[in-house]
Amino acid sequence: MEDNYYIQKNGEQTGPFTLHELIQMELLVDTMILSPEYDGWQKAADLPELFEYFEARGIYFPTDDNLAGFWWRLMAYITDTIIMSYPLSFVAPPGLAEIFNRALNSTATSADFFVILKYNLISFIMIAVYHSAFESSAFQGSLGKKLFKILVVDADGRKLSFIRALGRNMGKIVSTFAIYIGYLSVLWDTHKQAWHDRWAKTYVIIRNQ
Repeated sequence: MEDNYYIQKNGEQTGPFTLHELIQMELLVDTMILSPEYDGWQKAADLPELFEYFEARGIYFPTDDNLAGFWWRLMAYITDTIIMSYPLSFVAPPGLAEIFNRALNSTATSADFFVILKYNLISFIMIAVYHSAFESSAFQGSLGKKLFKILVVDADGRKLSFIRALGRNMGKIVSTFAIYIGYLSVLWDTHKQAWHDRWAKTYVIIRNQ
């Protein structure tokens, strides 16, 4: 009964194969496979017996058991904030602390607000590029996420392209401006997605190993 896995290639069915023979092949997440456990064709990514095969190749599927919760993501965020504080200090204009203080005391001038806006824009772009570069790398997540074994993947468990990662991180501006509700949605979302995750169709998961 083990020799009844079939593969669909170029519209043609090949097989049967044992599971051992199957995992010796160069399977893709969207390779269509006929398994003895299912009546119809399934994507390779949907077969539990192939999860280890794909994880060995750096592909981690998002499941109910490995989605990263709000507090894990918050700790990674705090870590990244500390890491990025150093490079951001190089683009901070002179007297920034005093400017922020005047803004808090409602004594800031229009020039002060322009300085704050410019600094916030530069900071946001630097942080977005930092996250995007690491999420599209072999790390699949920022240094903070790496520390807590957190990865960012697409629905098929694959690493993000830089453009997709950048779109995800640029979407954080909406999550932030909506009084951070976009981030807090991780607490109640079925797939523990922030708004920018849903926008980019990405998932944040924890590696168990």
